[in-house]
Amino acid sequence: MKKFIASVMFALSASLLVSGAAVASGDSVHLESANVDIHNTPSLQRGAKYFVNYCMGCHALSYSRYNRIATDLGLTEDQVIKNLIFTRNADGEPENAGALMKNAVSQKDSAEWFGAPPPDLSLVGRSRGSDWIYSYMKAFYADPSRPMGVNNTVFPNVGMPHVLWELQGLQEKHCTKEGEGDHAVEHCELKLVKPGSMSAPEYDQVVRDLTNFLTYVGEPAKLHRIGYGVFVLLFLGLFAVFAYFLKKEYWKDVH
Repeated sequence: MKKFIASVMFALSASLLVSGAAVASGDSVHLESANVDIHNTPSLQRGAKYFVNYCMGCHALSYSRYNRIATDLGLTEDQVIKNLIFTRNADGEPENAGALMKNAVSQKDSAEWFGAPPPDLSLVGRSRGSDWIYSYMKAFYADPSRPMGVNNTVFPNVGMPHVLWELQGLQEKHCTKEGEGDHAVEHCELKLVKPGSMSAPEYDQVVRDLTNFLTYVGEPAKLHRIGYGVFVLLFLGLFAVFAYFLKKEYWKDVH
């Protein structure tokens, strides 16, 4: 029994050490604040457009349906069919508005092209967080040693290309060292060397809209959950008043 307890304690300690190391490694990367607002409907609509046009060639949203997004984003099914659906079903017909947001890329082929199949992004807003997505999309820089010619400071040795490079332009990573020997500290920054079609503020807004959309997709119920919570609290408050007077009525003859 003692050996069993000791082994369990060792396993728990090991898991805590691993999780602590993971947190520490995540904290070593500076993340910018995305400042997203999932109640900003125009931002969500623009984010959906950017995702379909720039991301959905490789990444799917397999837990989302087009018509659900249409309802939440204030779009008609006709608008969604004309502007967001570019894939076809097994019969070669365009997908309908009730279809899941899958793409036509073969997982086998994409794994061969990129080294690993592109992940489904349905839950990336919950697993990574909006600040991570926002920072990641701004952290690409030119790296000729990588297969796609780019790398990323937030996700080192990234396997995907910089799909928004035409908008942002190309950045280079410049590092300087302060101090000597074991006390040397390296500071790195990204500098834009080839401007894109957008200014820095315009590109930031594109990335923020895209991040906002992926944050919404990760938990669509969040759009309405706060409103439900307000109604529940109002109901409980009103019920408490009735319960109080009901209690007084039942106990008025008790001495």
